[in-house]
Amino acid sequence: MQEYAARNISHTDFILSGFSGSREWKQLLFIPFFLLFLMSITANSMIIFIILSHRALHSPMYLLICVMAFVDLVIPIFFVPNMLLNLLFNWNHISLMGCLVQMFCIQFFQSVQSTILLWMALDRFYAICTPLHYNEHMRFSAFLKFVIIPMLRNVVFISAIVGLARSLSYCQSNEIKHCFCEHMALVTLACGPIYVNSVVGLCGAFFTFAADVLFIVFSYVRIFVSLFKSGRPSQKALSTCITHIIVMFVGLIFALTSFLSYRIKNDMSSNSHMTISTMYLLLPACLNPIIYGIRTKEIRQQVMKVMKYGKKSP
Repeated sequence: MQEYAARNISHTDFILSGFSGSREWKQLLFIPFFLLFLMSITANSMIIFIILSHRALHSPMYLLICVMAFVDLVIPIFFVPNMLLNLLFNWNHISLMGCLVQMFCIQFFQSVQSTILLWMALDRFYAICTPLHYNEHMRFSAFLKFVIIPMLRNVVFISAIVGLARSLSYCQSNEIKHCFCEHMALVTLACGPIYVNSVVGLCGAFFTFAADVLFIVFSYVRIFVSLFKSGRPSQKALSTCITHIIVMFVGLIFALTSFLSYRIKNDMSSNSHMTISTMYLLLPACLNPIIYGIRTKEIRQQVMKVMKYGKKSP
Protein backbone atom coordinates (compact mmCIF):
# COMPACT_ATOMS: atom_id res chain seq x y z
CA MET A 1 0.00 0.00 0.00
CA GLN A 2 2.85 2.39 0.88
CA GLU A 3 4.60 1.50 -2.40
CA TYR A 4 1.37 2.25 -4.32
CA ALA A 5 1.08 5.63 -2.57
CA ALA A 6 4.68 6.43 -3.34
CA ARG A 7 4.08 5.64 -7.01
CA ASN A 8 1.33 8.29 -7.11
CA ILE A 9 3.65 11.03 -5.87
CA SER A 10 5.26 13.11 -8.60
CA HIS A 11 8.16 15.17 -7.28
CA THR A 12 8.20 18.84 -8.15
CA ASP A 13 11.34 19.70 -6.19
CA PHE A 14 14.69 18.08 -6.91
CA ILE A 15 18.15 17.83 -5.42
CA LEU A 16 21.17 18.13 -7.70
CA SER A 17 23.50 15.72 -5.94
CA GLY A 18 26.54 17.04 -7.84
CA PHE A 19 29.98 15.61 -7.27
CA SER A 20 30.25 13.04 -4.50
CA GLY A 21 32.94 13.25 -1.87
CA SER A 22 33.83 15.12 1.28
CA ARG A 23 32.97 18.78 1.78
CA GLU A 24 36.68 19.67 1.60
CA TRP A 25 37.01 17.86 -1.75
CA LYS A 26 34.00 19.73 -3.17
CA GLN A 27 35.39 23.06 -2.02
CA LEU A 28 38.68 22.16 -3.72
CA LEU A 29 36.81 21.44 -6.98
CA PHE A 30 35.35 24.95 -6.77
CA ILE A 31 38.73 26.45 -7.71
CA PRO A 32 39.32 24.88 -11.18
CA PHE A 33 35.67 25.26 -12.22
CA PHE A 34 35.60 28.88 -11.08
CA LEU A 35 38.84 29.61 -12.99
CA LEU A 36 37.47 27.96 -16.15
CA PHE A 37 34.21 29.93 -15.80
CA LEU A 38 36.15 33.18 -15.31
CA MET A 39 38.32 32.37 -18.31
CA SER A 40 35.32 31.68 -20.56
CA ILE A 41 33.58 34.91 -19.50
CA THR A 42 36.73 37.03 -19.95
CA ALA A 43 37.93 35.52 -23.23
CA ASN A 44 34.52 35.55 -24.95
CA SER A 45 33.74 39.07 -23.73
CA MET A 46 37.06 40.26 -25.19
CA ILE A 47 36.33 38.62 -28.57
CA ILE A 48 32.84 40.23 -28.65
CA PHE A 49 34.22 43.65 -27.67
CA ILE A 50 37.04 43.55 -30.24
CA ILE A 51 34.80 42.52 -33.15
CA LEU A 52 31.97 44.95 -32.35
CA SER A 53 34.29 47.91 -31.68
CA HIS A 54 36.31 47.62 -34.92
CA ARG A 55 34.44 48.35 -38.15
CA ALA A 56 37.12 46.51 -40.15
CA LEU A 57 35.90 43.28 -38.49
CA HIS A 58 32.23 43.76 -39.39
CA SER A 59 32.32 41.24 -42.25
CA PRO A 60 30.04 38.16 -42.08
CA MET A 61 32.85 35.80 -41.02
CA TYR A 62 33.86 37.89 -38.00
CA LEU A 63 30.26 38.61 -37.03
CA LEU A 64 29.64 34.85 -36.97
CA ILE A 65 32.68 34.46 -34.70
CA CYS A 66 31.14 37.19 -32.52
CA VAL A 67 27.83 35.28 -32.33
CA MET A 68 29.74 32.09 -31.46
CA ALA A 69 31.55 33.97 -28.67
CA PHE A 70 28.18 35.20 -27.35
CA VAL A 71 26.81 31.63 -27.28
CA ASP A 72 30.01 30.41 -25.56
CA LEU A 73 29.57 33.24 -23.05
CA VAL A 74 25.92 32.40 -22.32
CA ILE A 75 26.00 28.58 -22.00
CA PRO A 76 28.16 28.43 -18.82
CA ILE A 77 26.02 31.14 -17.18
CA PHE A 78 23.01 28.80 -17.19
CA PHE A 79 24.64 26.14 -15.01
CA VAL A 80 28.10 27.04 -13.66
CA PRO A 81 26.99 29.57 -10.96
CA ASN A 82 24.53 27.00 -9.54
CA MET A 83 27.22 24.32 -9.66
CA LEU A 84 29.72 26.57 -7.87
CA LEU A 85 27.19 27.40 -5.14
CA ASN A 86 26.52 23.68 -4.74
CA LEU A 87 30.25 22.94 -4.37
CA LEU A 88 30.86 25.78 -1.95
CA PHE A 89 27.67 26.00 0.13
CA ASN A 90 25.79 22.79 -0.78
CA TRP A 91 22.92 24.83 -2.32
CA ASN A 92 21.49 22.05 -4.44
CA HIS A 93 17.69 22.41 -4.63
CA ILE A 94 15.90 23.13 -7.91
CA SER A 95 12.22 23.04 -8.88
CA LEU A 96 10.97 20.90 -11.75
CA MET A 97 10.10 24.02 -13.74
CA GLY A 98 13.52 25.53 -13.03
CA CYS A 99 15.11 22.26 -14.09
CA LEU A 100 13.17 22.19 -17.38
CA VAL A 101 13.98 25.84 -18.12
CA GLN A 102 17.67 25.18 -17.50
CA MET A 103 17.53 22.06 -19.70
CA PHE A 104 15.84 23.98 -22.53
CA CYS A 105 18.29 26.89 -22.41
CA ILE A 106 21.39 24.68 -22.34
CA GLN A 107 20.17 22.40 -25.15
CA PHE A 108 18.93 25.30 -27.28
CA PHE A 109 22.23 27.18 -27.13
CA GLN A 110 24.13 23.94 -27.72
CA SER A 111 22.12 23.47 -30.92
CA VAL A 112 22.79 27.10 -31.88
CA GLN A 113 26.50 26.40 -31.40
CA SER A 114 26.53 23.65 -34.04
CA THR A 115 24.29 25.72 -36.32
CA ILE A 116 26.76 28.65 -36.17
CA LEU A 117 29.52 26.27 -37.27
CA LEU A 118 27.26 25.35 -40.22
CA TRP A 119 26.80 29.04 -41.07
CA MET A 120 30.58 29.52 -40.88
CA ALA A 121 31.06 26.62 -43.30
CA LEU A 122 28.53 28.19 -45.70
CA ASP A 123 30.31 31.55 -45.43
CA ARG A 124 33.65 29.94 -46.35
CA PHE A 125 31.99 27.90 -49.12
CA TYR A 126 30.56 31.01 -50.78
CA ALA A 127 33.78 33.01 -50.24
CA ILE A 128 36.04 30.35 -51.78
CA CYS A 129 33.87 28.41 -54.24
CA THR A 130 31.69 31.26 -55.58
CA PRO A 131 33.67 34.46 -54.76
CA LEU A 132 31.96 36.54 -57.48
CA HIS A 133 28.54 35.90 -55.91
CA TYR A 134 29.68 36.08 -52.26
CA ASN A 135 28.06 39.43 -51.49
CA GLU A 136 24.84 38.30 -53.14
CA HIS A 137 24.67 35.08 -51.08
CA MET A 138 25.70 36.75 -47.83
CA ARG A 139 23.23 39.63 -48.06
CA PHE A 140 21.19 39.61 -44.87
CA SER A 141 17.90 39.04 -46.71
CA ALA A 142 19.40 36.10 -48.66
CA PHE A 143 21.23 34.64 -45.66
CA LEU A 144 18.08 34.86 -43.52
CA LYS A 145 16.73 31.64 -45.05
CA PHE A 146 19.76 29.79 -43.66
CA VAL A 147 19.01 31.28 -40.24
CA ILE A 148 15.25 30.77 -39.91
CA ILE A 149 14.99 27.11 -40.97
CA PRO A 150 17.76 25.69 -38.69
CA MET A 151 16.59 27.82 -35.74
CA LEU A 152 12.98 26.65 -36.13
CA ARG A 153 14.24 23.05 -36.35
CA ASN A 154 16.24 23.53 -33.12
CA VAL A 155 13.28 25.03 -31.25
CA VAL A 156 10.87 22.29 -32.39
CA PHE A 157 13.07 19.37 -31.37
CA ILE A 158 14.20 20.85 -28.05
CA SER A 159 10.64 21.89 -27.15
CA ALA A 160 9.53 18.31 -27.86
CA ILE A 161 12.31 16.87 -25.66
CA VAL A 162 11.56 19.23 -22.76
CA GLY A 163 7.77 18.90 -23.20
CA LEU A 164 7.96 15.10 -23.00
CA ALA A 165 10.15 15.37 -19.91
CA ARG A 166 7.54 17.70 -18.36
CA SER A 167 4.75 15.15 -18.96
CA LEU A 168 6.46 12.39 -16.94
CA SER A 169 5.70 11.56 -13.31
CA TYR A 170 8.82 11.53 -11.15
CA CYS A 171 8.16 9.13 -8.29
CA GLN A 172 11.32 7.02 -8.09
CA SER A 173 13.51 9.67 -6.47
CA ASN A 174 13.98 13.42 -6.40
CA GLU A 175 17.78 13.22 -6.50
CA ILE A 176 19.29 14.10 -9.88
CA LYS A 177 22.73 12.55 -10.00
CA HIS A 178 24.26 15.47 -11.80
CA CYS A 179 25.38 19.05 -11.20
CA PHE A 180 22.85 20.47 -13.69
CA CYS A 181 19.60 19.31 -15.33
CA GLU A 182 20.84 16.95 -18.01
CA HIS A 183 18.00 15.33 -19.97
CA MET A 184 18.77 11.65 -19.35
CA ALA A 185 19.76 12.27 -15.73
CA LEU A 186 16.26 13.69 -15.11
CA VAL A 187 14.05 11.32 -17.11
CA THR A 188 15.64 8.20 -15.59
CA LEU A 189 13.89 9.25 -12.34
CA ALA A 190 10.46 8.79 -13.94
CA CYS A 191 8.31 5.89 -12.79
CA GLY A 192 6.84 5.21 -16.26
CA PRO A 193 8.50 4.08 -19.50
CA ILE A 194 10.95 6.57 -21.03
CA TYR A 195 11.39 4.86 -24.41
CA VAL A 196 9.68 7.74 -26.28
CA ASN A 197 11.85 10.30 -24.46
CA SER A 198 15.00 8.41 -25.39
CA VAL A 199 13.97 8.07 -29.07
CA VAL A 200 12.99 11.75 -29.36
CA GLY A 201 16.28 12.69 -27.67
CA LEU A 202 18.20 10.59 -30.21
CA CYS A 203 16.21 12.08 -33.12
CA GLY A 204 16.84 15.57 -31.79
CA ALA A 205 20.58 14.88 -31.59
CA PHE A 206 20.61 13.42 -35.12
CA PHE A 207 18.49 16.07 -36.86
CA THR A 208 20.24 19.01 -35.16
CA PHE A 209 23.85 18.30 -34.22
CA ALA A 210 24.56 15.31 -36.51
CA ALA A 211 22.79 16.90 -39.50
CA ASP A 212 24.80 20.10 -39.06
CA VAL A 213 28.05 18.11 -38.86
CA LEU A 214 27.21 16.23 -42.09
CA PHE A 215 26.51 19.48 -43.95
CA ILE A 216 29.69 21.03 -42.52
CA VAL A 217 31.82 18.07 -43.64
CA PHE A 218 30.25 18.20 -47.12
CA SER A 219 30.94 21.96 -47.35
CA TYR A 220 34.58 21.65 -46.32
CA VAL A 221 35.18 18.72 -48.72
CA ARG A 222 33.88 20.95 -51.54
CA ILE A 223 36.02 23.85 -50.29
CA PHE A 224 39.26 21.84 -50.17
CA VAL A 225 38.57 20.25 -53.57
CA SER A 226 38.01 23.74 -55.02
CA LEU A 227 41.18 25.11 -53.39
CA PHE A 228 43.46 22.35 -54.62
CA LYS A 229 41.90 22.30 -58.10
CA SER A 230 42.82 25.97 -58.45
CA GLY A 231 46.51 24.94 -58.20
CA ARG A 232 47.30 27.87 -55.86
CA PRO A 233 45.45 27.32 -52.60
CA SER A 234 45.23 30.52 -50.56
CA GLN A 235 47.15 30.30 -47.28
CA LYS A 236 44.64 32.59 -45.57
CA ALA A 237 41.65 30.57 -46.82
CA LEU A 238 43.24 27.31 -45.66
CA SER A 239 44.10 28.80 -42.27
CA THR A 240 40.54 30.08 -41.74
CA CYS A 241 39.01 26.74 -42.71
CA ILE A 242 41.40 24.80 -40.48
CA THR A 243 40.52 27.12 -37.56
CA HIS A 244 36.81 26.35 -38.01
CA ILE A 245 37.52 22.62 -38.32
CA ILE A 246 39.56 22.61 -35.09
CA VAL A 247 36.70 24.32 -33.23
CA MET A 248 34.21 21.85 -34.72
CA PHE A 249 36.20 18.78 -33.72
CA VAL A 250 36.82 20.05 -30.18
CA GLY A 251 33.03 20.32 -29.74
CA LEU A 252 32.36 17.05 -31.57
CA ILE A 253 34.71 14.96 -29.43
CA PHE A 254 33.22 16.24 -26.17
CA ALA A 255 29.65 15.96 -27.51
CA LEU A 256 30.04 12.33 -28.60
CA THR A 257 31.75 11.34 -25.34
CA SER A 258 29.02 12.98 -23.24
CA PHE A 259 26.16 11.62 -25.38
CA LEU A 260 27.42 8.03 -25.57
CA SER A 261 28.42 7.83 -21.90
CA TYR A 262 24.72 7.91 -20.92
CA ARG A 263 23.46 5.57 -23.64
CA ILE A 264 26.07 2.80 -23.66
CA LYS A 265 26.44 0.52 -20.66
CA ASN A 266 29.72 1.21 -18.94
CA ASP A 267 31.34 1.21 -15.52
CA MET A 268 31.88 4.96 -15.35
CA SER A 269 31.23 6.54 -11.98
CA SER A 270 28.70 9.35 -11.60
CA ASN A 271 31.61 11.77 -11.00
CA SER A 272 33.11 10.74 -14.36
CA HIS A 273 29.76 11.28 -16.12
CA MET A 274 29.43 14.74 -14.57
CA THR A 275 33.01 15.71 -15.41
CA ILE A 276 32.53 14.74 -19.08
CA SER A 277 29.18 16.56 -19.35
CA THR A 278 30.53 19.66 -17.63
CA MET A 279 33.70 19.76 -19.73
CA TYR A 280 31.60 19.29 -22.88
CA LEU A 281 29.80 22.55 -22.07
CA LEU A 282 32.57 24.52 -20.36
CA LEU A 283 35.83 23.61 -22.08
CA PRO A 284 34.83 24.59 -25.66
CA ALA A 285 33.61 27.91 -24.24
CA CYS A 286 37.17 28.44 -22.95
CA LEU A 287 39.03 27.05 -25.96
CA ASN A 288 37.04 28.55 -28.84
CA PRO A 289 38.00 32.22 -28.22
CA ILE A 290 41.64 31.18 -27.72
CA ILE A 291 41.64 29.19 -30.99
CA TYR A 292 40.09 32.11 -32.88
CA GLY A 293 42.34 34.63 -31.11
CA ILE A 294 45.53 32.73 -31.98
CA ARG A 295 44.68 31.49 -35.49
CA THR A 296 42.81 34.51 -36.87
CA LYS A 297 45.38 37.17 -37.72
CA GLU A 298 43.05 40.19 -37.60
CA ILE A 299 41.60 39.23 -34.21
CA ARG A 300 45.07 38.38 -32.86
CA GLN A 301 46.39 41.82 -33.88
CA GLN A 302 43.50 43.61 -32.18
CA VAL A 303 43.92 41.51 -29.01
CA MET A 304 47.62 42.47 -28.91
CA LYS A 305 46.71 46.15 -29.33
CA VAL A 306 44.20 45.97 -26.47
CA MET A 307 46.74 44.23 -24.23
CA LYS A 308 49.48 46.77 -25.06
CA TYR A 309 47.07 49.65 -24.41
CA GLY A 310 46.14 48.07 -21.06
CA LYS A 311 49.80 47.86 -20.04
CA LYS A 312 50.45 51.50 -20.97
CA SER A 313 47.48 52.76 -18.99
CA PRO A 314 48.39 53.90 -15.43
